[in-house]
Amino acid sequence: MVVRGESDRGSWVLVHRAPHPLLAPFVRSGYEGYAQALRDPVRRLEVPHAGIVLIVGLGPAIDVDGASHTSFVAGLYDAPVVVADDGRQAGIQVNLTPLGARVLLGLPMRELTGRTVALDAVLDRHLPERLASLPTWDARFRAFDAFLLGRLRDAPPPRPDVAYAWSRLEESGGRLAVAELCRELRCSGRHLSARFGEEVGLPPKALARVLRFERAAARLRAGEAPAAVAAACGFADQPHLNREFRALAGRPPAAFAASVMDVQDGFGVAA
Repeated sequence: MVVRGESDRGSWVLVHRAPHPLLAPFVRSGYEGYAQALRDPVRRLEVPHAGIVLIVGLGPAIDVDGASHTSFVAGLYDAPVVVADDGRQAGIQVNLTPLGARVLLGLPMRELTGRTVALDAVLDRHLPERLASLPTWDARFRAFDAFLLGRLRDAPPPRPDVAYAWSRLEESGGRLAVAELCRELRCSGRHLSARFGEEVGLPPKALARVLRFERAAARLRAGEAPAAVAAACGFADQPHLNREFRALAGRPPAAFAASVMDVQDGFGVAA
């Protein structure tokens, strides 16, 4: 799917494509190719979510919390991050599941927790150059598929207990109690947390917190009232929701929803 837009701010193209079926279990959303040419700099507040962001940059660098990156991998965060660019951008983004990142990147996920690292520190440094040399988005996506499938062939599968725990937490939107999860797996909380550090990057309780926030943020973006969101997403009450949004988004729910609605053209949350 291709989405093109133009306004007095400039022009942009977003190209969406599903990954190869063998990669689908490891990807939270499909590939997104993007190219923007805006007249003014862009500054966004990126809030925590339960995915590992992989960016293959095909254009100028992006500033992530004060550090300049062109191609990079961002691990799981439990705090907001400010991202900025000069208005000109191009690249491919894929949001991996934590277990997908563990498999495809081949490193302990705790090494990425709360960090953004250059792509060439974890993957082939020539990948951006190879993708940039291709003439079409479709050709780039096919080459990206081939690159990741090559990584997948040589990678061990995720640990079954962690894969089960991840799926249970994700499908419950973080509402499943970690104690219940340990009972289902017949293991201790300490054992599960140690496995999560290796395979996911955050302990189960912290991951559940991010998943609850992620689901609540999506409902607020859709226009639901904070009180209804708190009840639906497993928060004790609306004050609990308020505290979590101040911690994870840097603003209360109503202000978060307003900032989302004020942003034009789908370029993210204004910081």
